[in-house]
Amino acid sequence: MSARTFVVETYGCQMNVHDTERIAGLLLDAGYEAALEGSTPDLVVFNTCAVRENADNKLYGNLSFLAPLKKSNPDFQIAVGGCMAQKDQDSIIKRAPYVDVVFGTHNIGSLPALLERARIEEASQVEIKESLEHFPSTLPARRHSAFSAWVSISVGCNNTCTFCIVPSLRGVEKDRTKADILKEARALVEQGVVEITLLGQNVNAYGVDLGERGAFASLIREVGSIDGLERLRFMSPHPRDFTQDVIEAMAETKSAMPHLHMPLQSGSDRILQAMRRSYRSERYLKIIEDVRSAMPDAGITTDIIVGFPGETEEDFQATLDVARAARFTAAYTFQYSKRPGTPAATMPDQIGDAVMAERYTRLHKLQQEISGEINRSSIGKSYEVLISDHEGRHDADRARVNGRTPDFRLVHLETNGARPGDLAEVTITEATPNFMVGSLNAIRKTRGGDAHDARRAEIADKSIMIGMPTLQKLKSL
Repeated sequence: MSARTFVVETYGCQMNVHDTERIAGLLLDAGYEAALEGSTPDLVVFNTCAVRENADNKLYGNLSFLAPLKKSNPDFQIAVGGCMAQKDQDSIIKRAPYVDVVFGTHNIGSLPALLERARIEEASQVEIKESLEHFPSTLPARRHSAFSAWVSISVGCNNTCTFCIVPSLRGVEKDRTKADILKEARALVEQGVVEITLLGQNVNAYGVDLGERGAFASLIREVGSIDGLERLRFMSPHPRDFTQDVIEAMAETKSAMPHLHMPLQSGSDRILQAMRRSYRSERYLKIIEDVRSAMPDAGITTDIIVGFPGETEEDFQATLDVARAARFTAAYTFQYSKRPGTPAATMPDQIGDAVMAERYTRLHKLQQEISGEINRSSIGKSYEVLISDHEGRHDADRARVNGRTPDFRLVHLETNGARPGDLAEVTITEATPNFMVGSLNAIRKTRGGDAHDARRAEIADKSIMIGMPTLQKLKSL
C-alpha cells in the first residue's frame, strides 16, 4: 500500500513558515510523503494566519474549492491549523463541515494522531490547547532549505498592541533555554546549514521569561561564533526592547548580518500611543542612527500600517516624514484590518477604505522611490550573495539564480556554476526598487552548497520534490 501524500499551504509570518516545516516533519515521520508536483495529494493542510481579514477570506475560499474533491473522495483529508484555527475553533467546522481536523498553535504535534482518529471515527476532530505542550523546536522538521534554517528562541508575546490578536492566540512569551538553542544551532551547522535566523514574536525580549538581562545580545555572540556558520539574522525585534548591547553584538560578531527588520507601524506619536506601541518616532529613529553608526552599510526594513483608527492626514504625513528620514531599503506596508476581539476594532473614527487605499498608494510610491535610489547607488559595487534555493525568479530565464546580500537585498544573476548554498561575489549592474541584477565575479563554495546537492539527491531517490507544491498548483490540475 503506497504512502499517503500531503501538501501544506502556509499563510502569514515567518513563525508560520517555520511551523509548516514542523508540520511537514511530523507527517514525514508518520509515514506520509510530500506530494509529487502535478499530482492530487491525499491530504491538504492549511497553516493559517489571523492578523488580517483577507487571510480569513482566503482560507474559506480555498476550503470551498476543495469541497467537491472531498465529496468525490471521502479518503481525501483536509486539516486547518495555525492562528485562525486557534481563534475560530468550532466555527471552522460549522462553516466547512467537511474539514477533517482543526488543530491550534499549541498542539501541532497532535496532527498525525488527529488525522488517524478522523479516519477511524469518520468524524471531524477539533483539538485546541490553550497552553504550549512542547516547545515547537523539539518537534521534527523538514526544512524548506538544506542550508538556511529558522531557529525559534521564544514563542508568544507579552505586548498588548491594540491592533494585534496574536498574543491571545500564541500566548504569553515563553523563552527557550540558551543551551537548547545552541544545541540546535550547532546540529544544524553540522548538517550543512550556513545561515540561521533566530525567530521570536518579539525576538529581542528574549531573556525576560528566564530573568536574564542582556540575554539576547549574549545569544547573538554565542550563536554567531559557531564554526562554519556564515550568516546570522534575527526577526522581528520590538523598538521598546532594543538596547545598545544588541547593536554592539551585531557589529562585533562576524557572522551577524548588517540588516535590521524593525516594525515602525506608524510615524505619528499620537497613533503609536493609540496602538500601545511603547516608543515614539524620535526613539525609533535614534535606534536606526545608532545601528548605522556601528554598521554604516546596514539595511533597515520595516512594517507600516496605514489607516489605523483616528489617523488624520497630519498623522499620515508624520509617517511619510519618518520613512524619508529612515530611508528604509524596503517597507512592508499594510492597510489597517479590523480584527474582532482587539481594542482597535471598537475605536471611534474608523478610516474609510477609499482614504486608506489612497494613503497606502502614496506611502508605497514614496518607498519605491527611496528603495530605487538606494539600489541604484549600489551599481558598480560588489557584494557577497548567498545563492537561494527557494526564491525563484518568475520568468522564462532558467539560467538565472538569485540570492540575498548581507543587508538582505535581492539580487538576480546568471548561474555560471553557482549552486544554491554557495556564496558568490557579485558586482551590481542594474537596479530596480525591488531587486538588483549583478554579474558573477567569483564563487566561494560552502558546506551549504554540498548540503543542497545532498538534499536534491535524497529527494530524487525518493521521487518527492523539494518543499511543498502550493495550492495554486493543485488548482491547476
